[in-house]
Amino acid sequence: QTKMEYEWKPDEQGLQQILQLLKESQSPDTTIQRTVQQKLEQLNQYPDFNNYLIFVLTKLKSEDEPTRSLSGLILKNNVKAHFQNFPNGVTDFIKSECLNNIGDSSPLIRATVGILITTIASKGELQNWPDLLPKLCSLLDSEDYNTCEGAFGALQKICEDSAEILDSDVLDRPLNIMIPKFLQFFKHSSPKIRSHAVACVNQFIISRTQALMLHIDSFIENLFALAGDEEPEVRKNVCRALVMLLEVRMDRLLPHMHNIVEYMLQRTQDQDENVALEACEFWLTLAEQPILFLLINAGDVEEDETIPDSEQDIRPRFHRSRTVAQQHDEDGIEEEDDDDDEIDDDDTISDWNLRKCSAAALDVLANVYRDELLPHILPLLKELLFHHEWVVKESGILVLGAIAEGCMQGMIPYLPELIPHLIQCLSDKKALVRSITCWTLSRYAHWVVSQPPDTYLKPLMTELLKRILDSNKRVQEAACSAFATLEEEACTELVPYLAYILDTLVFAFSKYQHKNLLILYDAIGTLADSVGHHLNKPEYIQMLMPPLIQKWNMLKDEDKDLFPLLECLSSVATALQSGFLPYCEPVYQRCVNLVQKTLAQAMLNNAQPDQYEAPDKDFMIVALDLLSGLAEGLGGNIEQLVARSNILTLMYQCMQDKMPEVRQSSFALLGDLTKACFQHVKPCIADFMPILGTNLNPEFISVCNNATWAIGEISIQMGIEMQPYIPMVLHQLVEIINRPNTPKTLLENTAITIGRLGYVCPQEVAPMLQQFIRPWCTSLRNIRDNEEKDSAFRGICTMISVNPSGVIQDFIFFCDAVASWINPKDDLRDMFCKVTNKFGFKNQVGDENWRRFSDQFPLPLKERLAAFYGVVSLCCPGWSAVVGSRLPATSIS
Repeated sequence: QTKMEYEWKPDEQGLQQILQLLKESQSPDTTIQRTVQQKLEQLNQYPDFNNYLIFVLTKLKSEDEPTRSLSGLILKNNVKAHFQNFPNGVTDFIKSECLNNIGDSSPLIRATVGILITTIASKGELQNWPDLLPKLCSLLDSEDYNTCEGAFGALQKICEDSAEILDSDVLDRPLNIMIPKFLQFFKHSSPKIRSHAVACVNQFIISRTQALMLHIDSFIENLFALAGDEEPEVRKNVCRALVMLLEVRMDRLLPHMHNIVEYMLQRTQDQDENVALEACEFWLTLAEQPILFLLINAGDVEEDETIPDSEQDIRPRFHRSRTVAQQHDEDGIEEEDDDDDEIDDDDTISDWNLRKCSAAALDVLANVYRDELLPHILPLLKELLFHHEWVVKESGILVLGAIAEGCMQGMIPYLPELIPHLIQCLSDKKALVRSITCWTLSRYAHWVVSQPPDTYLKPLMTELLKRILDSNKRVQEAACSAFATLEEEACTELVPYLAYILDTLVFAFSKYQHKNLLILYDAIGTLADSVGHHLNKPEYIQMLMPPLIQKWNMLKDEDKDLFPLLECLSSVATALQSGFLPYCEPVYQRCVNLVQKTLAQAMLNNAQPDQYEAPDKDFMIVALDLLSGLAEGLGGNIEQLVARSNILTLMYQCMQDKMPEVRQSSFALLGDLTKACFQHVKPCIADFMPILGTNLNPEFISVCNNATWAIGEISIQMGIEMQPYIPMVLHQLVEIINRPNTPKTLLENTAITIGRLGYVCPQEVAPMLQQFIRPWCTSLRNIRDNEEKDSAFRGICTMISVNPSGVIQDFIFFCDAVASWINPKDDLRDMFCKVTNKFGFKNQVGDENWRRFSDQFPLPLKERLAAFYGVVSLCCPGWSAVVGSRLPATSIS
C-alpha cells in the first residue's frame, strides 16, 4: 500500500458530480454526450480528478459495473493523453489500486483494470514500474481464480503490446522467467487460463525470441497435449501457434507433419468458425514451404512448380504510383474479391472470413500442385457449379475462380463449356451469384481474349456491361472491376466496341453512388491505358470528358476522392494526346496548386508540429502523376503551361522529400518534362543532377528506377554537355546493373541509361565497358525494339569503337544482344555491321582473338548474324548470307 492511498479520500460532493457525469455519458442523446465530454475535459485541469476515476473503478463497489468500467476507460484515455503530467502521488495511487484490484470478482472490472495496466505499461512505464511484472507473475499462483485470471488477462495484453521491450536488456530479460511460467499453465484446469497461457507464448513465436526457442520442444509438446481441448478459444490459439511455427521452426514440426496435417484438416471443419478460420490459414502458410508438400505426398511436382506466387490473397485493385517500365508482352492479372454477407448489405469487401481464407488457400494450393489438383477437384466442382441451390452454386463459382491461375492449363479443355455457363450466371436472379461470377470470369479473361472475339469476348463484354448497370451495388462493383481486368487483357481488341463501352461507363456516372464511383474511375483509366490513341476521336471525347470534368469541378482540394479521379485523368490525358488540349489548362493549374499547398503545409508542420497537422502527401503524389500524364499526352503543347508556372521550383522540393513515393513521382515527371519541353528543364539541370545521383539507391526500387530513367532522358537532350555530370551517376549505375536479384525493370532502365550516357559522352563511359557489358547485354536482349533501345545500342556501339578491348571477353553476349533486334533502323544496322564485322572488330582485336570468338558462337546465332549483318566469316562452310531472312534470336545461358 502506498502512503498516498491512506492520505487521499474523495470529497463526497465531487464524487457525486463525477458519478452524475458518468451516468449522463451513457445517454443515447448525442447532445448530452457532447456536453459531458466537454465537462470531463475541463475536469482534467484538477490534479486529483484521476484519483476519483480510479476510486470509482476499484473501490465504489456499490455502483453498477458499466459505470465503474466507464470510469476506468475514461481514466485510460487520460493516461493515453496526459500521463506525463500526472503528479507522482496520483500515478502511485493508480498503480497500487490497479494491482490490488486485478482480481475483482467481476470479469468486466478485471478486464478494465487489465486494460488500464497495459496502457500505463505502454507509455514507457514498464521501466518505471519495476514491480509490475514480478507482481503479476506471482499473482498467477494465487488460489483465487479471479486473481489468477485477471493477472493473466493483463499479462496477455502486455505481451501483445510490449513484446519487443520484454525481449530486450532494458528490463533485464523478464521473458527468461515468464515463458517457462506460462508453459506451466497449459495444463491448468480452467479453459480461460489455458487460453491466456497459449496466447501469451504465441506473441513471441514470429520474433524467434531466444527465451522461447530454448523451450521450443516443451512448447510444441504442450501444444499437442491441448490439440483436442474442449474450449474453442484454446483450439484457436493452438492452431495459430502451429501456423506461426510452420514459418519459423519448421525443423521442429517436420517429424510430426503427417499428424499436424490430419489435425488441421479436422480443425478446418471445426464447429467454431473462428477455430476453422485460424486452421485454414495453415494451408496458406504451408503453400509457402515447398519442402513440406514433398513430404505430404505431393507426387512428382516439378521443383519450380512447387513455388507458389507470392500473392496470398485475392486482393482488390489499388492505386500505384507512377513507375516507368519497358514494354514486354506479359501482364500480371490483378484480382478482385467479393463479399458474402446479406445481399443488400454494403459493407466493406475486405472482411477476412473462413470462405475467403479457404478460397485463398485453394488459390495457393493450385499454384503449387498445378493440374495435379484437378482430378481431385473437378468431380466436386461439377456438382457445385450446376447445383439447384444458389448458395452451393455460388461457392462452386468461387472455387472455379480460385483455381484459375494455378490450374489454367488443365482447365482449358473445359472452358468452352464453362465460360458460356458462367456468362449465363451473370444474369442469375441472386445478386451474390452475379457478383462472384464477374470475379471468376475476370480470372479467365486471358483465355477469353485469346479466342476469336465473337466466340466469347463479345458475349462476355455485352453481359459485363449490363452488370455494370446492375441494380445491386455489390454487383456493380464486381462487374466494374472485372471489366477493368478484361480491358487490360483485351487492349486494342476493344476498339470496335468503344462507343458501346463508353456509353455504358458514362451512364454509370449518373447511377453510381460514392464508393462505386471510385471503381468506375479505375475502369475508365484502364480503358484509356488499353486502347491508347484510339480514344482520341471527337465523338468519344464528347461522351467521356463532360462527366469527368463535372466531377472534377465538384470535388474540393482536400477531398480524397480526387485520388482515383486524378489517376483516371492521367491515363485519359496520355491516351487523348492533343484531344485533351481544351481541358488541360484548369487541370494543369489545379495539380500545381495541390503540389504547392501540400509542400507549404509540410513546411509549417516541420517548423511547428504542435500547431500544424502533417499534410496527406498522397494529394501531391497523384497531382505529380497527372502532370506526368499531361506531359506525356500533350508533348510540346505543355510548354506554355510550364513557362507560366513555378512547377520546376516545386519539383526541386519534391525530389528531396523524405517520402519515397513523392520522389518517385517527381522523377517520373522530370523525365516526362525533359521529353516534352527541355528548354524549361535545362536551366535547373545543375541543381537536379546531384539529387538524381543520390537517389540511385536500389533499396528504394521505384525511386531508383525513375531517377535512372530520368537521367537517360536528360542525357539525350544534353548531348556532350552531360560530361560534368557523368561522375555523379556512372559508378552507381554500374553497381546496380551488377547487383544480384535486381528487378528486371530496374535492370533494363539502368542498361538503357548507361547506353545513352555512352552515346553522348563515349570517352567518359567507355573505360568502364568491361565492368558492365555482360549484364548490359543480357538485360536488353528481351525488350521490344523502340526508341530507348535504339539510343542505348548506338551508345554501346560507340563505346566499343572507343574501347574495343573492354568487350573482348564478352563479345558473344554483345552479338547475342544485337541478334535480338527484329527491325533496326538502317544506320543502326550499319553500326552493328561495323562492330561485328571482321573489318571493324577483327582489325582491332587481331586474328587470334577473332578465331576464338568464332568457335564459341552457337550455330543459330552465327546464322542470324550472317543473315543480318554479313558476318560471313563466322558461318559454317558453304553458308551464304541472305540479308533480311528471319532467324530466331538465341539466348546464352
